[in-house]
Amino acid sequence: MRTTGPRTPRPRTPRPLTLDPDRTLDRDRDRAARAARRRRARGEAVTAWAFIGPAVLVIIGLGVVPLLWSLLLSFRADDLVTPGRWVGLDNYRALGEDPAFRTAVRNTLIYAGVYVPVSLAAGLGLALALNRRIRLVGLYRTLVFVPFVVSATAQGVLFAFIFDPDFGVANALLHHIGISPQGFLDDPGQALAVLLLISLWSGIGFCVIVYLAALQDVPAELVESARLDGANPRQVLRHVTLPSLTPVTVFLVLWQFITALQVFDLVYVTTKGGPLGATTVIVYFVWEQAFQNFTAGYGAAAAYVLAVGLIAAAIVLRLYQRHRRRTGPSQVDGKGVGPFEGASR
Repeated sequence: MRTTGPRTPRPRTPRPLTLDPDRTLDRDRDRAARAARRRRARGEAVTAWAFIGPAVLVIIGLGVVPLLWSLLLSFRADDLVTPGRWVGLDNYRALGEDPAFRTAVRNTLIYAGVYVPVSLAAGLGLALALNRRIRLVGLYRTLVFVPFVVSATAQGVLFAFIFDPDFGVANALLHHIGISPQGFLDDPGQALAVLLLISLWSGIGFCVIVYLAALQDVPAELVESARLDGANPRQVLRHVTLPSLTPVTVFLVLWQFITALQVFDLVYVTTKGGPLGATTVIVYFVWEQAFQNFTAGYGAAAAYVLAVGLIAAAIVLRLYQRHRRRTGPSQVDGKGVGPFEGASR
């Protein structure tokens, strides 16, 4: 009898590895497609830069380079003719001690403090009046907007004739109604107010057009719901229309404030900062220092003080807008009672 020991397993022969021809072909196609997409993307990028390259060069040459050069200039004593020297923060320290600069800042703040709220309030009032179906409303809207498209230089020349103390139309009309002639632009106590009136004549038109466009987007169902709740026109304006116009109002505040701080051409054409510095604003002060007194470094320092003010105003308005967006519209109470519930009762 033959004894058998434990069987040793027979080694298996490995199966031959075969590649799926379809999968290999798909992989090659994907690789070729990705390479084609990369080549196409590079070609599109080159084409795009070929189109925008000249504009980028213009922006860098006329925007970024002068910005950096003027910042460097503000730390130098330079007249743009002879070689300058580095003075550090001396120009900024001198601005704090210069009474002419303080006068320019005060005039600019007074100008902006009156121009911004008056232009917004008058623009909103006219927009509400023109946002109705009345006869010849298109003509009225055009007449309101026309002063805005007139250049400030043309406005200055026109109103310089109107408010001329000796031969102007304004004094002629005052004479007919028994009022003594006024100095207007030649009177230190009236010149800034007259400039404000001229600026408002044109600036209100811009606010009217922007508010008119925004009033078209006020949801009609909200207005109708408020009226069904018994709200009167004043309540509809306060609780529905004005909250809907908040983003537009923030934009107009920033736009009009920047416009007020940058006023120059109207001052240059009419008063040239006079009389006795009564209409000298910051931008005119910068121009006067750089191109009349030939203290370009000092003028550049004043320009950057103005730039800091503009940036601060933009940041404040941005934070306010973000706060309003985060808090959202406030509710009257937790029960969902609207602000017009009492009026309907």
